Amino acid sequence: MYVTAIAVIAGFAAAAIVVTVQQDAGSAGLLKPEDRRLLALGQTLYGENCASCHGVKLEGQVKDWQSPGADGLMPAPPHDETGHTWHHPDEILFEITKYGIVAAANLTNYTSAMPVYEDVLTDAEIIAVLSYIKSTWPDEIRDRHDEMNARYALEPK
Repeated sequence: MYVTAIAVIAGFAAAAIVVTVQQDAGSAGLLKPEDRRLLALGQTLYGENCASCHGVKLEGQVKDWQSPGADGLMPAPPHDETGHTWHHPDEILFEITKYGIVAAANLTNYTSAMPVYEDVLTDAEIIAVLSYIKSTWPDEIRDRHDEMNARYALEPK
């Protein structure tokens, strides 16, 4: 009976560790879509710096955002749940915004109309904008994005 009690206690301890890891994994990432003050700043900055291309309602530049325009450049994608923004972990979104897609993805022979915000917005302001964007996604998309952040955090850098 003593051995059974120890096994039960060990099982509860293991379950507690799994729950803690899952909770930490859910909060992995740079973005804080629950921080109301940060979101207010992010919404303002998005309006000032991003909405002219990505849309006031995060709808993107054009309906066919996955095909190059007449200028050969890809149109600004939507940042809502119909776009691909949520397919990238927070750190990658941050790097794309701060350094540009070409530098962040180490691309060659690629040009983009996306400005580099390294000298325009502070790191905290970039996080505020990205947090605002994430706050607009449906819960299911946000949960999937959180899971991706948790997996990305475990990858060697």
